[in-house]
Amino acid sequence: MEFANKIAVVTGAGSGIGCATALALARAGADVVVADISAASGEASAAAIRAEGLKADYLQVDMTDPPSIDAFAEAVQARSGAVDVLVHAAGWGRTAPFVDGTTEFWTRLVALNFVGPMQLTKALLPAMMERARGRIVTIASDAGRVGSLGETVYAGAKGGLIAFTKSLARETARYGINVNCVCPGPTDTPLMAAVPDKVREALIKAIPFHRLGRPAEVADAVVFFASDRAGYITGQVLSVSGGLTMAG
Repeated sequence: MEFANKIAVVTGAGSGIGCATALALARAGADVVVADISAASGEASAAAIRAEGLKADYLQVDMTDPPSIDAFAEAVQARSGAVDVLVHAAGWGRTAPFVDGTTEFWTRLVALNFVGPMQLTKALLPAMMERARGRIVTIASDAGRVGSLGETVYAGAKGGLIAFTKSLARETARYGINVNCVCPGPTDTPLMAAVPDKVREALIKAIPFHRLGRPAEVADAVVFFASDRAGYITGQVLSVSGGLTMAG
C-alpha cells in the first residue's frame, strides 16, 4: 500500500473533508492521527477507520490555542516520531457582511484558518527536515483564490494560507519536502449545511456540474499531493470546485 508504515496527521478530521481525508489515507495504508477539537467527533472518526481494520488514533487539539497546538505536536512525536504527512483540514467560516464583523470573530477566524496551521507546521517541520522528506498539504478555499461575497475575512485568511504554502514550498524544497494546497469549492459538509437554502441553491446553479462537491472528492486531491505520484510537484494550488472557478 502506498502509505504503508507512514504517519499521517489530519487536523479537523472529526467531520467533513478532514474525516474523508483521514479515511482515504488510512485506506491507502497510513497510520492516521485524527486531530480535532471535538473529542466525540474525533473518537468517532478514528473508530470508523479502525472498524475497517485500518490504523487510526484520536488526539485532541484546539487549532486556535497555541499551548494546545504545542502539546498536540509533542504528543504526536512522542507517539510516532517524525510525521510523514501533515494535512491541514481544520477550518471554519460564517457568511456575513464584513461591516457586521467583530474583532473577536476575526481573531478566531484567522487563528483557525491561518495562524494555527502555521504554528503546527513549525512544530512538526524540524523532524521532517532532519529526515529530508515529508508531505504537507494545506486545505484552503477557492474563496482565498477569487474572493467570496460575505466571507471577506475568511477569504483573506485562506488567501494567506495559499501564500504561506507557496513560500514554505520554496524554503523546504532543499530538504525534499513537498508543500501543496487544495482549494475546495462549495462542498457538501456540515459547514455548508449551515448556509441558507437560497445561497446554496444559487451556488449549485453556478457550478458547471450543477451539484456540490463531495468530501471524498477533495480527499482524493489531498491524497494525490501526499503521494509519491506528486513527488516532483510543490508550491501548487489545485481547485476542486466542479469548474466553478476555472480562472483566477
